[in-house]
Amino acid sequence: MLVTWVFVLVVGVLAGLATAASVEHGLAEQRAGLRAIPAVLTEAAAETALTTTSGFRGDDRVWGVVRWTAADGTAHRGRTRVEPGSAAGATVTVWTNDKGRLVAKPATASQVRLRAVFTGVPAGLSGGVAVLVCGRLVRVGLDRRRMEQWDAEWERIGPKWRRTTG
Repeated sequence: MLVTWVFVLVVGVLAGLATAASVEHGLAEQRAGLRAIPAVLTEAAAETALTTTSGFRGDDRVWGVVRWTAADGTAHRGRTRVEPGSAAGATVTVWTNDKGRLVAKPATASQVRLRAVFTGVPAGLSGGVAVLVCGRLVRVGLDRRRMEQWDAEWERIGPKWRRTTG
């Protein structure tokens, strides 16, 4: 029984670590393809961020239209989040991908670690549970087979025990 729990623990830990490493690697690759470049706000930004009907404000920044020049020299325009009340002509930092399109700011190192933990832990738990479930299914199958064999043997030998002498 102890061997089973050790195996479940090892599988769970390995699954969690593999998932976390995969998440960290994927986010690092994504970050490597992004560049921070300066952009100019083309119009004044709103003074305050809008709140939702529930009153929740997820981000204090507002949407603003910016223009920037890509590495290949082409001019681009797009919308990004800026500080409320930013004046037209203000310089803001935007993030672009390798095609020059605006993308969200990449995750910081601590955010990457947090995402890795939040995906690795459930993956590890799932891996451990999968091992337990598979083990239980194998055990039930083996028990069923043993009972069928026992029934068949009892059908053969049982009548010999029931004979009485005399």
